[in-house]
Amino acid sequence: MVRTSVMSAAVVGSALLLGAVLSAGAGQAPGPAARPAAAQDPVAVGQQAYAIYCASCHGPRAQGAEKAGVLITIIQEHGGKQPPDLTDGAWDHGFTDEAIIAVIKQGVPTTMMPGFGAMLTDAQVTGIVAYLRALARGDVSAGTTGAAGAARTAPLAKARLAEYVRLPITGDPTGDLTRAQLSRVNFLREEPGGQRFFVPDLNGPLYLLNRRTKQFTTYLDFNGLDGRPGLFPRFTYQRNFAMGLINVVLDPDYARNGVFYTIHTEDPTTAAPAAPRAGAVTGLDLKGYAVTDLVMPPVRPDVPVDRVGVIVEWTDRDVTNATFEGTAREILRMPLDTPIHPLGEMTFNPVARPGDPEWRVMYVGVGDAGAGERQDARHLVPQRLDTLGGKILRIVPDLREHVATTTVSANGRYRIPNDNPFVSIPEARKEIWALGVRNPHRLVWDVDPAQPTAPRLFAFNIGLTGWETVLIVKKGANYGYPLREGPQAMTPKGMTAVPADDTIPVQVTATVTRGTTTPVYPVVAYPHTSLGGDAIAGGFVYRGNAIPALKDTLLLGDITTGRLWYARLADVIAADDGKADTMAPLHELDAGLRALVETTFKARGGRGDTLPGAAAISGRGRVDLRLTQDAAGEIYLITKSDGLIRTLTAVKTSR
Repeated sequence: MVRTSVMSAAVVGSALLLGAVLSAGAGQAPGPAARPAAAQDPVAVGQQAYAIYCASCHGPRAQGAEKAGVLITIIQEHGGKQPPDLTDGAWDHGFTDEAIIAVIKQGVPTTMMPGFGAMLTDAQVTGIVAYLRALARGDVSAGTTGAAGAARTAPLAKARLAEYVRLPITGDPTGDLTRAQLSRVNFLREEPGGQRFFVPDLNGPLYLLNRRTKQFTTYLDFNGLDGRPGLFPRFTYQRNFAMGLINVVLDPDYARNGVFYTIHTEDPTTAAPAAPRAGAVTGLDLKGYAVTDLVMPPVRPDVPVDRVGVIVEWTDRDVTNATFEGTAREILRMPLDTPIHPLGEMTFNPVARPGDPEWRVMYVGVGDAGAGERQDARHLVPQRLDTLGGKILRIVPDLREHVATTTVSANGRYRIPNDNPFVSIPEARKEIWALGVRNPHRLVWDVDPAQPTAPRLFAFNIGLTGWETVLIVKKGANYGYPLREGPQAMTPKGMTAVPADDTIPVQVTATVTRGTTTPVYPVVAYPHTSLGGDAIAGGFVYRGNAIPALKDTLLLGDITTGRLWYARLADVIAADDGKADTMAPLHELDAGLRALVETTFKARGGRGDTLPGAAAISGRGRVDLRLTQDAAGEIYLITKSDGLIRTLTAVKTSR
């Protein structure tokens, strides 16, 4: 999920860079393009900079997250310290002007607060200090102006939504934090023929949704924790994040073979068997089921394995009814140090056909489980080729496929293509297709009708310190994390411009390197500021017919704020030029989503004066948006807080 930084991680490499990312010409809030003039009042300069870079975490008047009533959920759930009051004199790192300036410029790496020295002018840094001093004296009569609202000069493009279906309530309306979300659905997967969606809820049930009747049927229930009737006694979902029944994907030959795959999480410390519970599903034959060994050892054996991610292959003998009758086979189980960023995504090349090298070859998006933000041996996990965390994998789940061009995995449950990029490097994991990502929780194909045999694979990658990004996935590509994020370098002194010699080591193990490589940079990015959001929700290239205004655009959203943007596909492709500072401009769509979700949340029994949870940019209340798409290319918006699925029905843009 979203980052664990202690101060707002708003970072803008330069005014020109942010201007390229968020286009003011299309109703966007421009970045702070104008450098403050020397004659400007320092307090006014600092107030403007503070509103953009700091207010979302420390509160509109620097009173700290607790006094502002905005406890950032992920920090709270980790037991960390909330962004503090900056006006009370109780600074952790010194209270002199010089000490404060040093923290702003250099950051506090142990708390993941970035350094702003490469992003802000000296006038802006000293202005922030002057503004904080004025607040402490009570010399500032008005609160800070919301940066996005103050800067926006043109109307946003308008999007119209329609309610599609209300999800069954599986959350706890009386619970704390995001436990109070009414449902926790991340995906819809349309089965061949378009009659039904597979709908996984993180709390345990896998539904079939009849598209004609809008009725849900529980197909499988994964939640067997603490005597519940579901399949897995070690199932874990209570700590929120991406824990639970994470994903389901249908095999490309599902209509004939009935095969589909799921990802779920388990708690290895639960005193119960890891295997599915016999009798939980009447038609499930478990005679051939076997629990596999961990696919890799923990990077730090002295740190207990917090969670385990498991991929299971299911074969239903009759895909025409709404009950499961068949078998299950475990593919792999992977250790996770923390509840965040598990292995989360699976996908198949949509244009591959029987006999093609890509037929039934699975790509798996694996998060880093928070390793990249650790200041110990786990820090370089996303870079290390001897681990699977922070990677995109390429495997063949069915042992009967591609026998001549693959090798069997170490656990004997899947195959690894011989043309994967790192198969010849000693000690490297042969499954790796690409690396250097924090949480590639959405992998989405786009098939261009003009080039139908050459689809692009996009990864939607959640960032830590400064940027949410969209990547074009390429064989062997290294996207740099935790040495790069967005268009910038990550260093012990904070975010900086990329160096002139823009190379990083090829890190095979903790101690072994193999030359250097040039990082690959995103084609789309938005910042952790009031102009952007907290965590990218995913997106799609729009190829449907219902919304002509979005044709040939890449649509994306932000999880916590519910904001929507689009980028023109031609700009996205042009941004794939190998340069860090080239990114496609984003244009915002105003769907009024937060207000809609708040209204529905309360109408369906949600409690409190706003939505559950909080985050740095969204403030109190998280929309918790995900995007999905049907076979016709039409877009659906899933919001966890109110447990609703909506369709995007119309857009009026300024194109």
